[in-house]
Amino acid sequence: MTEASVAVPAHPITDRVREAMAVTLRHCEELLPEADWLSKLARAEATGTPLRIKLGLDPTAPDIHIGHTVVLNKLRQLQDLGHTVIFLIGDFTSMIGDPSGRNTTRPPLTREQIEANAKTYYAQASLVLDPEKTEIRYNSEWSDALGARGMIQLAARHTLARMLERDDFTKRFRAGSPISIHELLYPLMQGYDSVALKSDLELGGTDQKFNLLVGRALQQEYGQEPQCILTMPLLEGLDGVEKMSKSKGNYVGITEPANTMFAKILSISDALMWRYFRLLSRRDEAEVAALKAEADAGRNPKDAKVLLAKEITARFHSAAAAESAHEDFQRRAAGGIPDDISEVTLAGAPLAIGNLLKQAGLVPSTSEAMRLVEQGGVRVDGGVVSDKGLKLPAGCFVVQVGKRKFARVTLTA
Repeated sequence: MTEASVAVPAHPITDRVREAMAVTLRHCEELLPEADWLSKLARAEATGTPLRIKLGLDPTAPDIHIGHTVVLNKLRQLQDLGHTVIFLIGDFTSMIGDPSGRNTTRPPLTREQIEANAKTYYAQASLVLDPEKTEIRYNSEWSDALGARGMIQLAARHTLARMLERDDFTKRFRAGSPISIHELLYPLMQGYDSVALKSDLELGGTDQKFNLLVGRALQQEYGQEPQCILTMPLLEGLDGVEKMSKSKGNYVGITEPANTMFAKILSISDALMWRYFRLLSRRDEAEVAALKAEADAGRNPKDAKVLLAKEITARFHSAAAAESAHEDFQRRAAGGIPDDISEVTLAGAPLAIGNLLKQAGLVPSTSEAMRLVEQGGVRVDGGVVSDKGLKLPAGCFVVQVGKRKFARVTLTA
């Protein structure tokens, strides 16, 4: 689904406009259309009228994780340039269920679930955004008011052919997998949000590109100047494979305890660390490049990873909490965790300790695991396991058997 660039009034391209464009493009995946956004920035600079920048999040879970902050960080950068950020809570669209990237119908949430989750969303997002410069909205404001007549009139402004251009719909249609009618309404309702808010720019992950383009098309249908769209990369979870997701257990929640947050960041692979630096760190790019050059030259990459873990932990807690978390981690690791510890990803959380040890290759059998637990020979994150019935939840853990066997286990649901 593509759209032609739509001309907007011409204004001088000043150094401040070029700087704003550079801020917009930094670490983004795609900006469409770039020429339109440059013109919008120039107009805002010339007239002193802030642009309206929208991010919609459906409260499908009660907490925000650091994967969400990739987009939130970009919003904050644009906010700091003087533009208006609209943090849109999709309390209406949550009841439909976003089908993006899914090969099955997503069950919609109940109103009670949505309201419970929405209570925490903005408070957590405010740890990144400037609350005084953020407009918070709920899309039920205009979506509920549409009614059946309005919904039909909205649906008349888009075609089924264009809807089936969407990759996940196409795959499901060809495979004969069910596509419920309500799923086709989701992109329309998200797009109508842009009409209601008269947004100049909408942000989202790369998996949201289709939905963002629908918003642009609908604005044109309603006679508005169409929004530009800015997609940001999706952050891989702690396993380095799947997109960060609470349901997959590979996440770092921004309200998790400082010690947990620090340990989780330190558990990522050396290769993934540099992507986390790129998408999450506020360090100068030259500084990050220097850290990578040192690691490539032989310096222990854990030194850089500690800096990353401290930075992220301090952002959501405090510098003192980050230092304390580092000290706690060092105390728990005093037994001597090797630098070349094996990385293992297991599914099935919560998983019994015996099964975990066997599947991680640390013991030949669950009976041997039970014997070692009885003898005090098993540790998880430095603590001795004494309960043979222990079940570990989704998350990342350093598991030790005896004095020499270690594994960093990422456990998913």
